[in-house]
Amino acid sequence: MKVYTTDKIRNVVILGHGGAGKTSLVEAMAYLGGITSRLGNVTEGNTISDYDKEEIKRKFSINMTMVPVIWGDTKVNVLDTPGYFDFVGEAEEAAAAADAAVIVVSGKSGVEVGTQKAWDLCEKYKLPRMFFVTNMDVDNASYREVVEKLTDLYGKKIAPIHLPIRENEKFVGYVNVVKKAGRRWVDRGNKVECEIPEYSMEYLEKYRESLLEAVAETSEEFMDRYFSGDEFSVAEIMMALTANVDDGTIVPVAMGSSVNVQGVANLLDDIVQYFPSPDKRSVNGINTKTNEIFEANYDFSKAKSALIFKTIVDPFIGKYSLIKVCSGVIKNDDTLYNIDKDTEEKLNKLYIFEGSKPVEVPELHAGDIGAIGKLAKARTGDTLSTKAAPIRYGRIEVSTPYTYKRYKAVNKGDEDKISQALTKMMHEDLTMKAVNDAENHQSLIYGMGDQHIDIIQSKLNTKYKIEIELDKPKVAFRETIRKKADVEAKYKKQSGGHGQYGHVKMRFEPSGDLETAYVFDQEVVGGAVPKNYFPAVEKGVQEAVQKGPLAAYPVVGVKAVLYDGSYHPVDSSEMAFKTASVQAFKKGFMEASPVLLEPIASMKVTVPDKYTGDVMGDLNKRRGRVLGMNPDHKGNQVIEADIPMTEVYGYSTTLRSMTGGSGDFSYEFARYEQAPSDVQAKEVAERASKVNTNEE
Repeated sequence: MKVYTTDKIRNVVILGHGGAGKTSLVEAMAYLGGITSRLGNVTEGNTISDYDKEEIKRKFSINMTMVPVIWGDTKVNVLDTPGYFDFVGEAEEAAAAADAAVIVVSGKSGVEVGTQKAWDLCEKYKLPRMFFVTNMDVDNASYREVVEKLTDLYGKKIAPIHLPIRENEKFVGYVNVVKKAGRRWVDRGNKVECEIPEYSMEYLEKYRESLLEAVAETSEEFMDRYFSGDEFSVAEIMMALTANVDDGTIVPVAMGSSVNVQGVANLLDDIVQYFPSPDKRSVNGINTKTNEIFEANYDFSKAKSALIFKTIVDPFIGKYSLIKVCSGVIKNDDTLYNIDKDTEEKLNKLYIFEGSKPVEVPELHAGDIGAIGKLAKARTGDTLSTKAAPIRYGRIEVSTPYTYKRYKAVNKGDEDKISQALTKMMHEDLTMKAVNDAENHQSLIYGMGDQHIDIIQSKLNTKYKIEIELDKPKVAFRETIRKKADVEAKYKKQSGGHGQYGHVKMRFEPSGDLETAYVFDQEVVGGAVPKNYFPAVEKGVQEAVQKGPLAAYPVVGVKAVLYDGSYHPVDSSEMAFKTASVQAFKKGFMEASPVLLEPIASMKVTVPDKYTGDVMGDLNKRRGRVLGMNPDHKGNQVIEADIPMTEVYGYSTTLRSMTGGSGDFSYEFARYEQAPSDVQAKEVAERASKVNTNEE
């Protein structure tokens, strides 16, 4: 592929609600750009950007995909992203690499939760943006309703630049608001001039007036001309629009039909016209040698540097590091230094991706997006530069996964293979985590939701030929005591030769410190138990607290005091005193009012105002204690609550269904609290078989 200079590059992320038509739009763009000779279809599983087996099977995007569309003399790097919230990490990585965004809204479904989340993502990365209303060929699609809803949400900055023309309820053309002219489709993507229908005049005047107002505000000269009744030329309006779109004060709304390739060529024209090339954006790193700020700003004349914003690890196509060149020109025989891993690697080949197909390129200029194959140690978020000017950029922020499930290998002996495969998958997907929970003897997978975890399970099977089963995770309860107990225990065993003899009298009471398992002390007088056996008695306590006598959970907050006992000069041994100590502990613990402690999480739930009642009702059902509510000044309430960890399982699914996907939550472990008697009784009954065995 031809090499493109920075001013001839546009990096555009396609965002929107799941099912709004993002992948179909990218397919139409690829078709017009000549990458494909026929239009693929999501239903048929033959689109350029949904090429993963899981995507084809499930008929929605899971991974971010890059499709470079050549439009005139410009290369538009289109980043197609999933709309479903379980795969938000892919959209976050793409937004971090993009310079502008197209938010896709279905004319049929209208503005949805994912539309607003896409807007918020653009706000986070300060991305210029425009809306594209798709599915305009569908009978009940309403462009006007979408525009009105967007205006309600985001105010005067919403500027429709098209109006639909319909005849006999068919979508046949559009009115260009800027040029005040009608256009009719004649075949795929082509159009001819036509009259503006009478019914469009009212909205044309309304939309054009708000557009001219916005243009007037770009300079004092324009403002004076506007008020004196001067007409702006089309060139002046387009120039002002370009400036306003760039700084986010105007957000154009365009429309079309991806399946009929209507309006898609216009969209590509608008992307080239209104969206900034990378050199109009800024990016700064730190020169770690001088500790000075390095203003890269996508300048091709500065030292080479690039940020790895995504990693692809696939057993079939290998490993690729997707990069955005932040400065300089990177060539395929360069040696680059990875500051984060302190390694230098010689590049083998440079690529750009057309969906799943890597295409070799000799060089990538500042601002371009491409891929490097087989960088052994590189990970997402690492910076590549030269050793002479070692640069580091900020790492990409992605959402934290809070949904988790326990997993086990279906086939014994697959544990190592699973661990290796999950490590590779974690390089690719920063929103998943595999955790070994040694305390509960379980392995956990964390993801953004149940569907995310199901797809991880499915990918292990299809890509790595490994099967795992998923289950509800165990929660780490604790055991402690509330009262004092005074007990004695004697371990006596006669057999041929030496016998065994250990005798202890001990007191057990709460230590007041739930952070430590036990405190051991001794008050023995007169040598009733010789000093050399004290460590053995403590060892018995140390062993006993690992698996409490109530429900086989670890014990915390116990003070054990050895105050008396007896010994046998021949038969006593460390083993005998340790055994006696274990027996005393079990007996004393059960006599000292034992209780279960459950872990409590501190949770924050962010939901639109209208859902607060439902969410608080559900938290109460989950034994949560609502501590307070604060507005976030974006129309949401942040509910703070304490909730038992056992009740967190499955919460993401419930919250999504309650709030239509608009609610978010986060939590962290806070402390242990005494479990209610019904919870304790249930746990004790369920764990009865484990108390006297080594089961987990």
